[in-house]
Order: sequence, then C-alpha cells, then structure tokens
Amino acid sequence: MAGSELTNVKSPRVKAARRLTKRAFREQDRKFLAEGPQAVREALRLDGVTLELFSTAEAELRHPELITEATLQGVPMHRASGEVMAELSQTVTPQGLLAVCKLVHVPLDEALTDAPRLVAVLAHVRDPGNAGTVMRAADAAGADAVVFTDASVDPYNGKCVRASAGSIFHLPVVVGAPVSAAVRQLRERGLRVLAADGAGKHTLDDVDLSGPTAWIFGNEAWGLPEEILTEADDVVRVPIYGQAESLNLATAAAVCLYSSARAQRVP
Repeated sequence: MAGSELTNVKSPRVKAARRLTKRAFREQDRKFLAEGPQAVREALRLDGVTLELFSTAEAELRHPELITEATLQGVPMHRASGEVMAELSQTVTPQGLLAVCKLVHVPLDEALTDAPRLVAVLAHVRDPGNAGTVMRAADAAGADAVVFTDASVDPYNGKCVRASAGSIFHLPVVVGAPVSAAVRQLRERGLRVLAADGAGKHTLDDVDLSGPTAWIFGNEAWGLPEEILTEADDVVRVPIYGQAESLNLATAAAVCLYSSARAQRVP
C-alpha cells in the first residue's frame, strides 16, 4: 500500500494521533480516533471525514476493500507495526485499523432543522459504553438526532465510538448543550419531552408515543436530577413484568426509543 511505514512509537505522526485519546486534545485539534473495521468503514462513507488511516499489514489483507476505498478518496495511509498500533489502540486486542477523523457533531438548531420526530437526549450520562450503545439504539430506531448535554461523557471517547458501532457517523450528534436550552428548543420544534426514570408516575404502556418525542436519559447510578424531571412534560418508566429490579441505561433507552418508533409507524 502507498504511504509511509511506521515502526517508531515516538514518531511525531504517532504522537499526534495518540494525543487524540485525551478529550482536551480532541477538542483542540478538532479530531478523534475511530478504531476497528466497522468504525473505519462508516467513516469512509462520509466525504472528507477521514483524515488519515493507520493499518497493520494483517488488517490490510483482511479488509482490502477499506484500503481500496481510502486510496480512492486520497486519504493519507500509514502502515503501522504491531507495536505502533498497540500504542494507538485503546483496546486490549487491537484490530489493526484506526482512522483519524474530523469531529462530526453539529449545533442543536441544525440537528433539529428538518421536523424531527424522535430525539435522544443524554443528561449526566458518564459511562462511555452506555452512551455509545444509546447512540446505536437511537440510530437503529430511526431517531433524528442524539444530544449530549454539557454534563455528559464526550461522544468521541474511544469506548463510546466503539460502542456506537459506526452510528456516530449516521445521525446528527450534538455536544455540550445545556439541558434547559435543549428542552426549550425541542419544545419549540414541536416535540413532547419525556424523562425516562424508574420512579415515573406513568409507564410506557400508559403514554401516547405516536407524536414527535424527545427522550431524556439520565445517569446510570442516580438517574435524572429533580430539576430535569421538573422540566420534562412527563416522567415515564419502563414497566418491569418480572423480578428484575431495573434495566440498565442502554437497555431502558433502547426500549423507550423503539416504543416511540413503533408507535409513530403504526397506521
């Protein structure tokens, strides 16, 4: 493959990519890392998002179509030794492919431009794996946007990007929106704002989900603070029919989002 061969973990190019594992540097450089064939594949589907591609010789043999696509797009490519890939990777077992990408988030008003009907809002969500899984569920349910409020995890965290399984590239993502401002704009766009909470007065079975809806999902341990519950139009819980105490955040979010998606699609 064309491009330089990297074997020195202390080379400037490797160090420039490695620094993107830190949020402050991602924000400063306006770049993030997308690791693994699925994330790289989805990044390459967006014009101009992939800035560089690092790959091992083994990964090039396993995924020649990605190397071909990157070549066609003129993406600078660097063959990396196993040691270099291990330095760049944020996983125990690197998959041999890693892209440096432009940040892809958009302002809230842009995300809500085209009459949205389903939006996921993450408020005080701190676990990147959960956040990425919610993005994936929102994408699968046909949501129009995912909003990360200013107290939530960075969606460009490596674990979050991996958990999204490429969905971070599929739908508008908003970063750092204040909850109150987000709720206000969602209402202005005609969405009903529902807070998902285990102590909710109503269950999913009780509420009409056929209209445009924004779901707010809270912290994994302590849920949503009272001020956010108060701002919502209603507080809704997922009914538990068995003996489980509760569902984890990502599972509950998937149930809520799919319930809305189904209700909006039933004639």
